[in-house]
Amino acid sequence: MCLMAYTILVADDEPAIRSMLEVILSADGHEIVAVSDGKAALDYLRENTPDAMLLDVQMPQMDGFEICSRVKRVKRLGKAPVLLLTALDDDQTRDHARLVGADDLVYKPLSGKNLRQRVSQLIQARRR
Repeated sequence: MCLMAYTILVADDEPAIRSMLEVILSADGHEIVAVSDGKAALDYLRENTPDAMLLDVQMPQMDGFEICSRVKRVKRLGKAPVLLLTALDDDQTRDHARLVGADDLVYKPLSGKNLRQRVSQLIQARRR
């Protein structure tokens, strides 16, 4: 099975988590654009359309919910799946994620293999 290389935007304010996500996702040959906050994510999205986005729920300036909500209103970006990254496994977080249109929630600490499969599945499902 030939895997396609995708461009994935990763937004997380924790440098260690950003680099871990880069390592995990680039293992499949994907190009990772890593930014440290919501403002940087929106700056990148003004000019670029990634294949998927992995956004930390809790970031300074602008959280993952807010970015997701904005992204889903932009036609050009609406096709890209948005995965929200969170340490909070509760109903309020799940409801908020659904409300802003997130495609999936990924819980910290995360499993690399599981994350890679979910990202690829979501992107492929969108392309059909």
